[in-house]
Formats: sequence, C-alpha cells, structure tokens
Amino acid sequence: MDPLSPPTAGTASSSTGAIVEALTRAIVEHRLHPGSKLAEQKLADHFGVSRTLVRQALFQLSQNRLITLEPARGAFVAAPSAEEARQVFAVRRMLETGMTREFVRIATPARIKALRAHVALEKAAVERGDVPGRTELLGDFHVRMAELMGNHVLAQLLVDLLSRCALITLMYQSSSAAAHSYEEHAEIVKALAARDADLAVRLMSEHLEHVEASLVFDRKLPTSDIAMALS
Repeated sequence: MDPLSPPTAGTASSSTGAIVEALTRAIVEHRLHPGSKLAEQKLADHFGVSRTLVRQALFQLSQNRLITLEPARGAFVAAPSAEEARQVFAVRRMLETGMTREFVRIATPARIKALRAHVALEKAAVERGDVPGRTELLGDFHVRMAELMGNHVLAQLLVDLLSRCALITLMYQSSSAAAHSYEEHAEIVKALAARDADLAVRLMSEHLEHVEASLVFDRKLPTSDIAMALS
C-alpha cells in the first residue's frame, strides 16, 4: 500500500490520524526531505479531506517535532541542527543503556527469540537492498526491545526519538556509514541471551556511538518538494 494513499472514509479523527501516519511514514522512509514545504491545499486535495483536517494533522506532527509551523509561511518538514542531532543521540544513550540493563534482568527465551527473529528480518532487508524497509526495521529493533519488556511509555518515547533520527540520518549520514547495524544488533542479542548485562550495555552504547559517528555535519542539506513524495 502506498504510504501516502488517501484514507478511507471515517470519522474526522481517524482521517486526521491517517494523514499523520502517512506523512510520518513518508518522512521516516525519506520520501519527504528536511525543509520540504507541506502545502495545506495540496495535501487536502491528495487525501480528499478539508484543509481543517490537514491543519489538525500538521499540528500533531509539529508536536512530535517532525515538522515546523512558521507564521505566514506554513508547514515544513523539520530540519534538525547538528546540535539537536547530538542531543537526540545523547538522550537515546541515556534511555537505551538503561533499557538494555533492565532487559537482561527480565530476559526470557521467548523475548530473545522475538529479537532474533527481528534481526533476521533486518538482515534480509539489508541483503535485498530494501532501503525503506531496512531503515524502518533497524529503528524498530530498539522499539521492539521496549515492547517486549511491556513498557509502552518507553516504546512510544523511542518511536518519537527514532522518527527524529530518520530526519537526522537523511540530513547528515555519510555514504560510508556502517552497513552492519543488524550485525551489531545480533551481538547485542547474544549478550542479552547470555544475561551479560555489562557486555550488552557496552555493545548498545557502542552501537549508538557508531551511528552518531557516521554523521557528517558539514554536508550540503538535501531539499525536496511534497509533489515528489506524492508522485
């Protein structure tokens, strides 16, 4: 299904939710670039809804920091600064190292099996060159850990952070970025299965450091237009 296909008929709230989900996926999957203008009328025409519903969806996205609303100019896909990128990764390290240590404490064979299955999906996506699928799965590994722990608040925090990371990697990730994130995930799972908390925490911290180290903050930023994502 096209992530930007019009929503089916329903309540106003469900229509707004569908627009939010579609635009979020377009941003996370790098269909919409940082700085892209999100014209209300163009979106309303595409989704077959009123500009009021589009405006509500854009407001929700602004609350998630995925877009910015500028007076008299409109809505734009957010363009995180280098300093914000560093702060996002600092927050991720604080959250995810603690999450990793707690996961070891409550690890079960079923939870480990679920993580291994996820890493297998990552590997398959990488090997077939599925960039959007790979991007989504590599991020979802971290969310999956929180879900398997039953901590839905942490899972939602990570969803929001990883959405922002998708923008950051689009803007700043170098072409020589490590292509072995799924291998690092596999090593983390091995440490979790062995209940080696210190090793698992170290591997998670190093993994996040490797991702951040792949960012190049002096590159020319990409631009795009919503028409490209809707085509």
